[in-house]
Amino acid sequence: MHVLFVIDPLLSLKAYKDSSVAMMRALQARGHALSVALLGDMYIDEGTVKAATVAIDLPAGADLHGHAWWNERGSRTESPLAGFDAVVMRKDPPFDMEYVYATHLLEYAEAQGARVFNSGAAIRNHPEKLAITEFSSFTSPTLVSRDMARLRAFHATHQDVIVKPLDGMGGTGIFRLQKVEPNLGSILETLTDNGARTIMAQRYIPEIVNGDKRILLIGGKPVPYALARIPLAGETRGNLAAGGRGVARPLSARDREIAETIGPKLLARGLLLVGLDVIGDYLTEVNVTSPTCFVEITEQTDFNVADFFATALEQATGL
Repeated sequence: MHVLFVIDPLLSLKAYKDSSVAMMRALQARGHALSVALLGDMYIDEGTVKAATVAIDLPAGADLHGHAWWNERGSRTESPLAGFDAVVMRKDPPFDMEYVYATHLLEYAEAQGARVFNSGAAIRNHPEKLAITEFSSFTSPTLVSRDMARLRAFHATHQDVIVKPLDGMGGTGIFRLQKVEPNLGSILETLTDNGARTIMAQRYIPEIVNGDKRILLIGGKPVPYALARIPLAGETRGNLAAGGRGVARPLSARDREIAETIGPKLLARGLLLVGLDVIGDYLTEVNVTSPTCFVEITEQTDFNVADFFATALEQATGL
């Protein structure tokens, strides 16, 4: 199997903890060939979706903390995406218009026979924060609005809420608004750009002190361990990018209920890999762009997440 990764520049990756690198290493160990391309390397030429790609291999024993963990094999090649056995979309956000255009190119490539994971249309149609509203039985009370009066009323009702932009990542732009919040108006005005931008408000979930759990769904099935991202003392956000500490834990009965209900539905829509964020008993996000935490879970448990992904990719392609 020849797998193309659409990914960020390899030099920018922290290979020792990067989930995409873990995927590549697991696939190569099974004898599969690898190529990479950047988002801007994809293009349409006379109706065919192509990319300027580079074949790579990952030397055994390479220092993953350095910059020599991969080798290029030959020069750049202009190739139709349909010519690969699988295309794995692993470009990190921001989810800007260039990202949206890329999902269209991937969708067109699928119509030409490419097998893309996650599918372009599925990524585009599942905004990571808004997607939870489809599964409201698993969520804390949630409001999506840009109306200042409506947001104030939600805060008055629940008195302790989290507000966040719909396009943020890594915990950016998240605020906790407690019962007495002297900066309530200023925060809402800033996040909504004075009513011009829609945001999300959710009732605060106190169990965040025990971690914001990342549950990985691969091939519609949950990895048996979650990574609980525990906030720093005095911090509301558990995101690793915001200084959270990752601790692998077995899934609880509630975690499994959420994952096993949602997983098959999302797989049927073209989402081979999904990262659910769960705080306490509540679903807070459905991550579909480039879910992470493969390495942290693998290092702390007896479960090899990347190998599980490689198996699911082989099954999805029939190769």
